[in-house]
Amino acid sequence: MARVDVIMPQMGESIAEGTLSKWLKKVGDDVKRDEPIFEISTDKVDAEIPAPVAGVLAEVLVTEGETVAVQTVVARIETEKGAVVGDSARGAPPEKQSAAPPPAPQHQSTASAIAAPATDGLEDRLRTKSSPLVRKIAAEHGIEIAQMQGSGLAGRVTKRDIEEFITTGAATAPRPSMHAPGGAESHGPVPQPWPGDRVEPMSKIRALTSDHMVAARRTAAHVTSFFEIDLTRVGRIRQKMRAQFEADTGLKLTYLPFIIRTVVDTLKQFPVLNSAVAGSTVIYRKQYNIGIAVALDWGLIVPVIKRADDLSLSGLTKTLNDLADRARTKRLKPEEVQGATFTITNPGVFGSLLGTPIIPLGTSAILGLGAIEKRPKVIAGPDGEETIAIRTCAYFSLSFDHRVVDGADADKFLAAVKKGLETYPDAGA
Repeated sequence: MARVDVIMPQMGESIAEGTLSKWLKKVGDDVKRDEPIFEISTDKVDAEIPAPVAGVLAEVLVTEGETVAVQTVVARIETEKGAVVGDSARGAPPEKQSAAPPPAPQHQSTASAIAAPATDGLEDRLRTKSSPLVRKIAAEHGIEIAQMQGSGLAGRVTKRDIEEFITTGAATAPRPSMHAPGGAESHGPVPQPWPGDRVEPMSKIRALTSDHMVAARRTAAHVTSFFEIDLTRVGRIRQKMRAQFEADTGLKLTYLPFIIRTVVDTLKQFPVLNSAVAGSTVIYRKQYNIGIAVALDWGLIVPVIKRADDLSLSGLTKTLNDLADRARTKRLKPEEVQGATFTITNPGVFGSLLGTPIIPLGTSAILGLGAIEKRPKVIAGPDGEETIAIRTCAYFSLSFDHRVVDGADADKFLAAVKKGLETYPDAGA
């Protein structure tokens, strides 16, 4: 008989830990290979994690609500069906029980899940209780984590913080705590509930998303440019090929695949928009992996279309629909929410005209699509005469990292996207 470790997967390149939000199986249950056995929450995704092998769930080492580093063993599966389940089911001796933390309430916040009882304040406990991976790196380099102010929740030191400290010799600048209990934060006192208010803790994905967004906002030098783009030509091409496309694929043809295709072609002309800042160096990505923000009832995730430059309109449409459907049913794989080199968010589907989206960590730009609507526009004729016509238009916003992307390059990129869409080729679309 053999036991196989079940680990906490890495759900994104910038994610060093995850919260085990719910066990879908209990000790002693039979499990099938690829059958979901637990749910996790990160700032990128809520996902069901499948069993790596078939067998019996023999040990559960991480409780619901606990946050642990990626690659942490969370359970073990006995691969011989009917074998005796592990010590955690029968009551382990003290030395084994100490390996697993005490049970935590199922719906407690991430902060309380990772904080050990102590007399210090919560922020001190969080900072000193960084992930096992961070503590290991710190120990190897003789760094005292308690003396650092990190970019994570309540100043918690993350892997990025410790690596930057080692590289530069100086810790990253502190940021205000999002969830510090009581007392005053650097931007003012913590709001207090008034009589009649409803108070509820953030969900796992909301708390992690808020932390990730603050870190992303603090890391990049955000600037946003806006262009109005005429999509009348794309709309006509779409309408002409729509019936045959839907008959061939069974999918609706939207504007988004046309936009993705044009964006990818334009990124090849402006590689700095497909880059990542790594300290004092710039990584120019050769892959064109487009993250597409998907709004869910319980939060926001960004599945990634890998190698989007290799896909046709039908290929982009199929991939978009597949990723969105599996995001809504928590069936995304870890590798499908990581590796984005450029991101597109589409708040226009909710009626928003324009916005200033936050650049995801590890990338240099994000494109926001406003509502597509008909507007009166002044059109110049072939002889220079001007007329007013009804055109299909949308505002596009590009948030870019000014550490590496100059305003001129950002505007040239948007201008090229505008030209590409307004002169989209009819043949061979």
